[in-house]
Amino acid sequence: IFGRAGLPIPQSTLAEWVGRMGVTLQPLVDALKEEMLTYPVLHADETPVQMLAPGNGKTKTAYLFAYRRGEIEEPPIIVYDYAENRSGKHARSFLDGYGGALVVDDYSGYKAFFEGGAVREIACWAHARRKFFELHTANKSAIAAEALTRIAAIYVIEKDASTLDAPARHELRQKESRPLVEGLFKWLEELLPKVNSGSGTAKAMDYLLRRKPAFTAFLDDGCFPIDNNPVENAIRPIAVGRKNWLFTGSLEAGQRAANIMSLI
Repeated sequence: IFGRAGLPIPQSTLAEWVGRMGVTLQPLVDALKEEMLTYPVLHADETPVQMLAPGNGKTKTAYLFAYRRGEIEEPPIIVYDYAENRSGKHARSFLDGYGGALVVDDYSGYKAFFEGGAVREIACWAHARRKFFELHTANKSAIAAEALTRIAAIYVIEKDASTLDAPARHELRQKESRPLVEGLFKWLEELLPKVNSGSGTAKAMDYLLRRKPAFTAFLDDGCFPIDNNPVENAIRPIAVGRKNWLFTGSLEAGQRAANIMSLI
């Protein structure tokens, strides 16, 4: 626009302006983070982002972590954090002092939160379903088909529960969802010894069984979500966008971008 007006501004100058904006916004992002960490349920997820590696003309893999307020139907708060790798220390630093419930996938970086019991783990049923879906797509597994049917029945109840407040949602889950969940786990426990331990079927079953307390956690509170889809939806624009902007220039540039995205 400036160029058409006869006032061309170098791209590096425009980029510097945006970068300065990202730094200036840091206090607002800090306040947003402080507010978010007061809530009893959070989602967390991460996605790889390429970062320029100075000196060799190549890029290396950094990570954008996303954290989202998790209570169902409450106004969302989303804060992004940029880190040089996927190490769990970055999540531990960001969530230092948090004592609520955390909805995550099975990434080991979050495990340290749950070992002491200060933070409660809520597992993602969408991830569990995805494993059986991929299994069924690959070889039309009858076991996978049965698992998908059982999980779908749980989600049907969640659709009905989405119109209720937290106490009514909890009551509905106790009445209708808990028998289905307990029946699913009983079926898996009885079936697992009969399945080849090295097979994809066994791995999909074990993903649920070894995290049973985390997968049943959503039944205990009407505010708890059943999956991590809300924060995955928050990361999806990043996954699409990086096909256009390709990489970040540095760790600092990545954090500035995270600040701007958090507020937008």
